[in-house]
Amino acid sequence: MPGRSAVYATNGICATSHPIAAAAAVDILKQGGNAMDAAIAGAVLLGLAEPQMTGLGGDCFALIAPAGAPADQVVAVNGSGRAPAAASAETLRAAGHDTVPLYGPEAVTLPGAVDAFCTMSDKWGKLGLADSLAPAIRYMDSGVPIAPRVAFDLAECAQVLSPTAQRHFLPWRRAPKVGDMLALPAQADLLRRIARDGRDAFYTGEVAEDMLATLNGLGGVHTAEDFAATRCTIGDPVGGMYKGRNVLEHPPNGQGIIAHLMLNILSHFDLASMDPLGAERTHIEAEAAKLAYDARDRFLSDADSMTRRAHLMAPETAAQLAALIDMNAAMPSAAAASEPVHKDTIYITVVDKDRMAVSLIYSIFHGFGSGLASEKFGILFQNRGAGFSLQSGHPNEMAGGKRPMHTIIPGMVAENGRVTMPFGVMGGQYQPNGHARVITNMVDYGMDAQAALDAPRSFAEAGVLKLEDGYSAATATALAEKGHKILRPREALGGAQSIVIHESGVLEGASDPRKDGCAIGY
Repeated sequence: MPGRSAVYATNGICATSHPIAAAAAVDILKQGGNAMDAAIAGAVLLGLAEPQMTGLGGDCFALIAPAGAPADQVVAVNGSGRAPAAASAETLRAAGHDTVPLYGPEAVTLPGAVDAFCTMSDKWGKLGLADSLAPAIRYMDSGVPIAPRVAFDLAECAQVLSPTAQRHFLPWRRAPKVGDMLALPAQADLLRRIARDGRDAFYTGEVAEDMLATLNGLGGVHTAEDFAATRCTIGDPVGGMYKGRNVLEHPPNGQGIIAHLMLNILSHFDLASMDPLGAERTHIEAEAAKLAYDARDRFLSDADSMTRRAHLMAPETAAQLAALIDMNAAMPSAAAASEPVHKDTIYITVVDKDRMAVSLIYSIFHGFGSGLASEKFGILFQNRGAGFSLQSGHPNEMAGGKRPMHTIIPGMVAENGRVTMPFGVMGGQYQPNGHARVITNMVDYGMDAQAALDAPRSFAEAGVLKLEDGYSAATATALAEKGHKILRPREALGGAQSIVIHESGVLEGASDPRKDGCAIGY
């Protein structure tokens, strides 16, 4: 299988899913900005370059390693929004819903990313928010050409857009073609306001009124007080060892601890003795994913209402689950049938000359989120509320002011107390499995960062085992004989980016060929 070359540099690298965003981030570094300034610049620009994936109406999570800081000083920023105060699972159940409607105001949680960007810029940035937003403002005014993967994705999901959203995001009145130009001048105006006035320009005043008019006009229960109260939270990451590497993940309401649970289960098997693309390794990973995701669906929720976090992290839990794996027979899928599935997220990582590292993930959940956009500014609303359960008494049951279970997770790896690799894997439900796959590719099979991303992927989901191209027919047959229902997916499984920080000072950037992006360094 052909692969990419890694990117080596010393002054700084950005790796993300669109080259224009990566280049903009590196330009910020060259202007004297740090990794935080650059990560915000690239992430916000991706709301134009990959509009189906992310935008200002979404959420973000970040892990931040300050320059020169040891791994135990990494900070976790939770920029995910909460349900409006009046949201109620009981009300939706009474209306006949078993799950949160995907494409209505009921699924729209308060957008948390803008507050997080403003907070991170203030606390850890160097140049200031206006400089970070300048590249996105310029491109939103002038436009960005539609890239091949973006064109493919837009053709798949554009039908969910409301008439107002179509006006902003489908100006061609058809599915876009590669090379078509997309501009978002109304969002350029919005970003100028945020650059000038900070978070209040988004969460109060005319912009908030524009969002409220759309949501309330469709029956949403959002209020001006809900928007004004939106704040990110700052805490510590969740760490866990895998064969000498400390894998740092974002704590709940994200599913980072499920990546830990998968790695803990996999640690009970001698993966290194197995063919990385053989039936044995693929089967064990599939079974570990089923067990870990079943635990997620039972216990994961907003940190304030989650009571079984220690249980999910406990070594004995992983040992008991590992013992359930039959090497010769696939178990039925343990994932809940109503689990919302999505693939639409962006990930960006930046390391600067002082070795500050940022691992940031930013999403509107499903393709084009809820499909709803505000009238004047074209703010596309996420449908992250679909991550809530409507089951009475469930830890993740929808309630006012609560954060839903999130699938997006930034990661970092540390060795001997030093951060050695910020990384992330896009792909919705696949993300914990993707983190485990990247780590085991590197640790158990000795792959370098780029090879670990290039390598074919598999994923057990919704009763099937997805095998990307690159798995042999013999492997597929052997897996089928174990009871797996094999599916060759039309779409690639996720996408990933990483930057290795070598002890020598050299930076090594890797970027997934499944996306349009790249790593760029200088």
